[in-house]
Amino acid sequence: MPDRDVSEVTRGTVMGIGAYLLWGLFPLYFDALSPTGSWEILAHRILWTLLLCAVILLVMRDFAWIRAVLRRPRLLAGVTIAALLISTNWIVYIVAVTSGHTSDAALGYFLNPLVTVALGVVVLRERLRPLQWIAVGIGVLAFVYLAVAAGRFPVSALALAFSFGLYGLVKNKVGAHLTAVQGLTLETAVLAPIAAAVLGGIAAWGGGLDFARHGAGHAALLAFAGVATAVPLLLFAAAARRIPLVTVGLIQFATPIMQLLCAVLFLGEHVSPARWIGFGIVWVALILLTADTAVTLRRARAGQLTA
Repeated sequence: MPDRDVSEVTRGTVMGIGAYLLWGLFPLYFDALSPTGSWEILAHRILWTLLLCAVILLVMRDFAWIRAVLRRPRLLAGVTIAALLISTNWIVYIVAVTSGHTSDAALGYFLNPLVTVALGVVVLRERLRPLQWIAVGIGVLAFVYLAVAAGRFPVSALALAFSFGLYGLVKNKVGAHLTAVQGLTLETAVLAPIAAAVLGGIAAWGGGLDFARHGAGHAALLAFAGVATAVPLLLFAAAARRIPLVTVGLIQFATPIMQLLCAVLFLGEHVSPARWIGFGIVWVALILLTADTAVTLRRARAGQLTA
């Protein structure tokens, strides 16, 4: 693990796993927001996340960086691209879950690690170890099998995979210049005017907003979108700064497994036997990935102790 501190890589791996486990529970949260429409949910996610980030910065008294960032147009451009990518990912995912197609979203997140790994190898020149290559190959096999079993071109799955894969790449590039909170603050600040316009349009021409229409509990769940959005994204941003993009991509396999289980066990979605077989193939990749990561970290720690 050249040029990387083992303890930082370990922390980054734990943060990445935490982020993906939380994202795996998202189907339950978005289902609880019914009957609110997808675009209103998206707007609430953006605005409440921005508010939460502002509160965090206020408590930390961390605002001096804003002036310096405003003088760096290339950094602002990177943040804007990241914001547009993550908002695209959000709306595609919300539509899939709220329309009863959580298993389709899970298929997208099986493809997502493969896209992330490809970007890491092609763009960042990161190298895969032999077991990682095998895990990727098994992941490709699983995705092809699942796509064929579905009998249709997976448009939403591809949109989810590429939007988040490119988001991870951009975060890897700009993450060194901003902390996780600072980056998320800027991203949601870029999107805030769009979110406000969406809410205004729904209020004026879309039959009115659902916020507070279905009781205090439902309103609280919508407001909680800030916490639900910020916590895993902050963990992800912190992880992306500490570990290779290849590792970030491979540990993403945990999320679609959890999403699939949520869809079947709690949301009543039907999953065909063919899809179960495909998802089962991915567990083989997960086992290989886990073994490779454990062996690599153990060897790295042993090397530090003997150095």
